Amino acid sequence: MFPFDAILFDVGGVLLTNGWDHAERAAAVARFGLDAQELDARHMQAMAAWERGEINLNEYLDVAVFYEPRKFTREEFVAFMLEQSKVLPGGALGILAGLSASNQCMLGALNNEARETNNYRFHKFGLRKYFKLAFSSCYVGLRKPEPAMYRRALDILGSPPERVLFIDDREENVAGAAAAGIKAIRFTGAEALRAQLKELGVLSAALLTPSS
Repeated sequence: MFPFDAILFDVGGVLLTNGWDHAERAAAVARFGLDAQELDARHMQAMAAWERGEINLNEYLDVAVFYEPRKFTREEFVAFMLEQSKVLPGGALGILAGLSASNQCMLGALNNEARETNNYRFHKFGLRKYFKLAFSSCYVGLRKPEPAMYRRALDILGSPPERVLFIDDREENVAGAAAAGIKAIRFTGAEALRAQLKELGVLSAALLTPSS
């Protein structure tokens, strides 16, 4: 029997680059001549509400960027934000595709992301063809590593925690999942993940090649 009913993936740092994290904001500082400390401080004020879906992108930008007149437009800034999303070098997108093709279990996302960037990334990189469900923070109103985030996912899945596998690049998120009884792996690269999945009986030899 396949060892898991569901495998849940983080997105930024596992499949794709981060959507709007430190490196992406630093690039915006350089491109638009922003004050780095001010942007980071204002980002932190609004980030949690934005990622939980309590405010939209325009409301976030009102706090973080457009609290004063700018020489660039809101449309230019949003376009730049979205352009930062790329396939993660050495990431697990190929592994996700291989697992999807094998059709052995349900695949889903368990990620912290604001609605606008999440929807863009899912569409741009075709993630919805792999994911049967998405426990994205903007949809469920919760964020990792809050215990309620993992409980919500388990309640909806209806599977015992030990029958769910979660893959994330951040230690605190892995620890939160493990505390809920979920089998959790910290992602450090595709090759290491293939080896871990082989040990768990998830990947067959056909899915272990670097092209997968």
